[in-house]
Amino acid sequence: MNKITESIHCILPQNKIGLLNRRGCVDVYCYSNKLETLLGWKANKGSKYKQQASIPEWIKRNKKFSLFCLKGLIETDGSIYYDRGYRMINFTTTIPQLARDVSMIITKLKFKAYTRIIKHPSRLPKYVIRISKNVNEFINLTGINKS
Repeated sequence: MNKITESIHCILPQNKIGLLNRRGCVDVYCYSNKLETLLGWKANKGSKYKQQASIPEWIKRNKKFSLFCLKGLIETDGSIYYDRGYRMINFTTTIPQLARDVSMIITKLKFKAYTRIIKHPSRLPKYVIRISKNVNEFINLTGINKS
């Protein structure tokens, strides 16, 4: 929660950030008429897939923001696991542009991203981006915490 509130404060320093304790969780919230412009999607216009959410250019241009973005994406929609004794990272999405953005940022950071598309007849294609080399270095650089 501290990282989230710090990040919001960094981007919106004039805005109040609140915490709402609920049963079993805490909501972090911030009201701003700038959020939709910053994020590139509309709160009331449907799912991330319907709006084809992607990583905004202002994040992709900045290494620090790119690292925070990858950290958040992998912590929410990714996994860290062992395959045949080797540590791996996966990020999964059904949004083609988001998959390209994530892969591009990983490559820009000098890591190798492997993308696989899993097709299913009755579901959306799933894009799986995997990092299989220098995984510990990538985790240390981004600060990913999946515990």
